[in-house]
Amino acid sequence: MIGGSELERLLRGAALRVTRPRVAVLAAVRDHPHIDTESIIGVVRERVGAVSHQAVYDVLRVLTTAGLVRRIQPAGSVARYEARVGDNHHHVVCRSCGAIADVDCAVGFAPCLTAADDAGYTIDEAEVVYWGQCTDCARQGRTGPAAEQRTVHSHEQPT
Repeated sequence: MIGGSELERLLRGAALRVTRPRVAVLAAVRDHPHIDTESIIGVVRERVGAVSHQAVYDVLRVLTTAGLVRRIQPAGSVARYEARVGDNHHHVVCRSCGAIADVDCAVGFAPCLTAADDAGYTIDEAEVVYWGQCTDCARQGRTGPAAEQRTVHSHEQPT
């Protein structure tokens, strides 16, 4: 876990004003990789008390725009946030429980994949989502999608 002073330094380094909600949201995302907005709200409320949904959404937008957090949204899932930014890594999603883990670059250097035809674009990032089954679900014989179970799991990989 990164201390509050380090989070404050990151905010200032991104030319952002340091506020309790910003520090709390950034801490929640750093402490819980691939966390969804509702879970962030719960963690922030535990840390700072009353905070509105809109305030958290606004902070997430600001932190994402500043490049301090990354928003991901695998097909069929709610938006998730992570603090691992700037390295163009990818994700693997369990089809059974929805758990998400980080996967390092597919091949080579960013953007990790070379497009057969770049259509004239200068490509600087590739987004890859691998789908499969986590070891817990495989061990328990779970199969198929379970959207209602898509919450932060203890077996997710830390960043």
